[in-house]
Amino acid sequence: MGHAGMAAAAVRYLRSAGAPTVAGPVEALPRPDLRAVGDDERAPVDPAEFRRVLGHFATGVTVVTAPAAGDGAPAGPAGFACQSFASLSLDPPLVCFMVGRTSSTWPRIARAGVFCVNVLGAHQGDLCRGFAVSGSDKFAGVDHDAAPVSGSPRLAGAAAWIDCTVHAVHTGGDHLIVVGRVDALGTGGDDDGVPPLLFHKGRFLA
Repeated sequence: MGHAGMAAAAVRYLRSAGAPTVAGPVEALPRPDLRAVGDDERAPVDPAEFRRVLGHFATGVTVVTAPAAGDGAPAGPAGFACQSFASLSLDPPLVCFMVGRTSSTWPRIARAGVFCVNVLGAHQGDLCRGFAVSGSDKFAGVDHDAAPVSGSPRLAGAAAWIDCTVHAVHTGGDHLIVVGRVDALGTGGDDDGVPPLLFHKGRFLA
């Protein structure tokens, strides 16, 4: 399936999952002609070197959550640890995050059509590790309430939270780029805020 087909499939999936807030079709940008890599050709970048070099870029750490979607979906809310999050647009207010195509959590977020980004504080490294593991009840023992618009889990103690509606989904290699329209947001501390949890060279920096 080509890039345009994958983008269209993502939109069809969101619609079939009953996400009425997805804003219109997602059109993939024109792509160059692709060809198979010959046996005598090397990949332009070694994956291990890619990870090593990009690891020098320090990022914040978030947990993206969504409410239970119903309609045969697994019971309970969904959530995963995500460091590939960014603000995207001020007008309209948009944010984005990247998620692997093989993620088992993303289909649940897509069904819900909404999500909340919880920006983790420096004291929440263990919480992040819990949400980075698949196949467990990630919310067991985790203090949270409902974000005001989406109802997505809003984690206690987070430095900030951003409540969103899924706005668009784009393809990005082995990941999807999910754009959210911001419906509500806030911080979890006083005016000085909560110190952030940072990730750098494969480890947390408090």
